[in-house]
Amino acid sequence: MEFDIVVEIPRGSRNKYEMDHRLGRIRLDRLLFTATQYPADYGFIPGTRAEDGDALDALALLEEPAFPGCLIAVRPLGVFWMLDEQGPDAKILTVPARDPRYADLRDLSDVPAHMLAEIGHFFDIYKELEPCKEADVRGWQDRAAAEREVAASFDRARDGLRGRAASVPPSRPAGGAAAGGGVTGRG
Repeated sequence: MEFDIVVEIPRGSRNKYEMDHRLGRIRLDRLLFTATQYPADYGFIPGTRAEDGDALDALALLEEPAFPGCLIAVRPLGVFWMLDEQGPDAKILTVPARDPRYADLRDLSDVPAHMLAEIGHFFDIYKELEPCKEADVRGWQDRAAAEREVAASFDRARDGLRGRAASVPPSRPAGGAAAGGGVTGRG
């Protein structure tokens, strides 16, 4: 499976940018209230609709940070699940589709455990200092689960529906995402 993502936030940024779909421009939403930085390039998959009604979120592992608005052809490795104020929130972990540096990364199990823990830890704490915002991390699932959620989100967009997410893990993994426990729950 291969698809495009639009980068909204480059890796290493504390700025939270979002696409203003009405204007077709990237807007600064806020500066993260914590001292954390995005651990990977972050954006969305155009033409999809996630459980929250927005386009499906995606993270891209790149050698160098991209820039807001950059379009990248990617392939999925896995999906990170969390709950926020608006319900289930899937984040598809991807790599560039034709970059030979990522040829050996085919599934979530190929990604270094520490990298997955860093990403999980970021989503566990990045909203901590923001009033009325919360994040409940649920953990990782493999490429097959990611592909199912991507396909379901394309279907929801086509059908104009908010549908049930493909498979949200029921509770936070033992040990938390930061402790490496977030890598459990694959499958």
